Amino acid sequence: MVPGKSDFDMKDQAICIVGPRNLQNELLASFLTGATHATCSQTTCLEEIPPLGEKLSIRPRLILWEFQASDCDACCSWLEKTGPGRSGKDLVALFNMHPEAGKEERFLKLGVRGFFYLHDSSSLLLKGVKHILDGELWVSREILNKVVLDGKWSESSGEKPPHPLTNREIEILLMLSAGSKNEEIADKFCISPNTVKTHVYNIFKKINVPNRLQAALWALKNL
Repeated sequence: MVPGKSDFDMKDQAICIVGPRNLQNELLASFLTGATHATCSQTTCLEEIPPLGEKLSIRPRLILWEFQASDCDACCSWLEKTGPGRSGKDLVALFNMHPEAGKEERFLKLGVRGFFYLHDSSSLLLKGVKHILDGELWVSREILNKVVLDGKWSESSGEKPPHPLTNREIEILLMLSAGSKNEEIADKFCISPNTVKTHVYNIFKKINVPNRLQAALWALKNL
């Protein structure tokens, strides 16, 4: 069951679908427009994404790119060039991904905010779109655990830059980045939720980030 339209009213937001102009993507654009009231556009390639209109330029736009393995390198080059996850103007998510594609690590490092898979339901898609436009990551805890906790950056080389965090703060940041709530972190380290809040505040201050999303992105690049 798809939630009511009032739950996902995004009339001041913009969504751009990047992929072949086929019936599936036309239906997706129509569905998102009807369910969210967002301004939806379509284009066949990343280089032809239209500029934001004046009324929509204040808020970030969501770019939904249809994942195609053959275009993977081209997409990565575009992400490296534009840095959408860092500019704040465009938020990129991939859809129609195969669960076993194994590309999430690479794309997260380049600023992609979320992933939607071939068998995801329409209600799950809507929920993910809302979370991303609200400034959150839409990534499974399993993927974040693999990427952040295991630290498997296959493309990274050389030593990572020094950082000001203590070992305990690093442990808390890694759990936070993997989607753990304050209560879960408190139980893990046998400390109070208030102590966790203090640690989180100190972490944000030390690495100069305003929220959990930016802290997770910082951890992906620096730990």
